[in-house]
Amino acid sequence: MNFSLTEEQRMWKDMVWEFAAKEVRPKAAELAEKGEMHWEALKKMGPLGLLGMTVPEAYGGSEMDTVSMVLAIEALGWADAGTALTVAAHNGLGCAPLVLFGTEAQKRRFLPQVAIGEKGLAALALTEPQAGSDLRGIQTRAERDGDHWVLRGQKMWITNAAAADYIVVLARTAEGRGSKAFTMFIVPTDTPGLTIMPPEKKMGLGTSHSHALMFEDVRIPDEFRLGEVGAGLRQTLAVLDGGRIGIAALSVGVAQAAFEEARRYALERKAFEKPLADFQAIRFMLADMATSIHAARLMTYYAAWLKDQGRPYTKAAAMAKLFASEMAEKVCRDAIQIHGGYGYSREYPVERFYRDVRLMTIGEGTSEIQRLVIARKVLEEA
Repeated sequence: MNFSLTEEQRMWKDMVWEFAAKEVRPKAAELAEKGEMHWEALKKMGPLGLLGMTVPEAYGGSEMDTVSMVLAIEALGWADAGTALTVAAHNGLGCAPLVLFGTEAQKRRFLPQVAIGEKGLAALALTEPQAGSDLRGIQTRAERDGDHWVLRGQKMWITNAAAADYIVVLARTAEGRGSKAFTMFIVPTDTPGLTIMPPEKKMGLGTSHSHALMFEDVRIPDEFRLGEVGAGLRQTLAVLDGGRIGIAALSVGVAQAAFEEARRYALERKAFEKPLADFQAIRFMLADMATSIHAARLMTYYAAWLKDQGRPYTKAAAMAKLFASEMAEKVCRDAIQIHGGYGYSREYPVERFYRDVRLMTIGEGTSEIQRLVIARKVLEEA
């Protein structure tokens, strides 16, 4: 690996970190407590290119390489995990399927307005009440009716759904569990028959909203079918590979924020007439936190670099997502431990960080699924 940031990437990184510190972080706790999305910051992201990072310039996007997108998601994760998840899901799950598999007409119709946040965001609907990690268990159906398709079924935990201009939906178009039984569709959120339920009440991530969806005879034209009939599962897996890199970057950002708070507290707080940072137990915790964050960051950048090089990156993305998400949960836990009783109080941000980061080992494929992906790849290599 011959990897270093270009001058353009360094400038982009500095710009996003400055934006995150000034526009996102100051209101993160307040909005998370209220359960409100950070619309003031999101509306400013369009002109900066943060909402079109996966979208080519021809369709109104900023067309960032994967490393640059990772730098941005990490910075936003440091500022507010919920807002970072909103942006990561919009770019990596909502926009990416159209960029990868859409027709020219589909791209020109849907991408420009979401790349700048003009009409809303983008979303991807996979999970169902009885189908999460098991995508082949999806029961939402799409039936052909002349030159239209009719969708019936339910989805849940769909990030950005109520804020989206369109939702990419994976639906069953054939019986059985075969790889060609599923197809992707673009469903505008104003389509009759689509009901978006109120935001779910969650443990954390108050600034990112997830919704259940109901499809009751949702009728869309065949021109909104994304890719070939039966190609949906393959397309979904390709999208998720890239999305896992984004979750890894987000996890690194949250862990960095937790580490900085723990370090600050250890230097300021005194016990037995000396700073906590003077105690070996605290020093070892900080050393482990810093080392783990560094390792996760390198793994994440490496997976992004592989993707940008056009090289296989499925294993690297799964490894980065697995390690970074589990690392971040441990770092946030230790940050609370260093704070002691104060860490359990909502007056200190580490409590929020811990609640926010807990999702990262679940979303975009659980840790258990990542281990299955990694094991399959290492056995194939043998």
